Amino acid sequence: MYILLFLLGIVFLIYFFCIAFFVGHGTNFYFIWLFLGIAAFVFSLLLKRGFWAEHIPLWFRRIFIILVCIGGAVFVIVEGCIISGFSMEGRSGLDYIVVLGAQMKASGPSKALQYRLDEAVRYLEENPDTLVIVSGGQGLDEHISEAQGMYDYLAQKGIASGRIIKEDKSRNTFQNLTFSAEFLDKEKNSVGIVTNNFHVFRAVGIAKKAGYKAVCGIAARGEPFLQYNNMMREFFGVVKDFLVGNM
Repeated sequence: MYILLFLLGIVFLIYFFCIAFFVGHGTNFYFIWLFLGIAAFVFSLLLKRGFWAEHIPLWFRRIFIILVCIGGAVFVIVEGCIISGFSMEGRSGLDYIVVLGAQMKASGPSKALQYRLDEAVRYLEENPDTLVIVSGGQGLDEHISEAQGMYDYLAQKGIASGRIIKEDKSRNTFQNLTFSAEFLDKEKNSVGIVTNNFHVFRAVGIAKKAGYKAVCGIAARGEPFLQYNNMMREFFGVVKDFLVGNM
């Protein structure tokens, strides 16, 4: 067991350093891989030297194992739900699609946001009567609002400006969908939520809780190397939104 933990620690640390120095990142969440790597090494050392079995009370070890098993089961179930959103393609002829915001860099949309926008362009070209709401405010590290950056990108791709509606006040997924609802009739209009594949399950769940009656997900691709990081982050996002009643 301690060998497995040692190897996992190495994998976690390599992944952390690759994100930190080679791939790039939008948030500091990737530090969780540093924490997990160190934790795996420490626990591996405790097992190897017999400290865990000789100095930790049996009752504590049993409770710890039970909690780990429960946590593992919850993690697998939630990740299964997240993966279920990967195949969502929406349906043709929707009244609206809502493109959820992501980081807007000085050079243009981040890779994650570009994937969402490219998927939106594909859908809008195939469904010329559908309107699009681009949703996202301006973060402290962004030179313009995400909505404005998305508007500019779609316009450059040939989407008529009259089809694009800007929602530029939201700061998170819940606000994206709540504020976007002001531009449509969520009781009657059919709506597709465009976001990266790992984010679709939560976004659709929030939309349904917010009162969207005819809503579906439209999954854009995710960044391949960051997919594990994004899915880990999304796990905590799903749990948080479930606990606070957003889903």
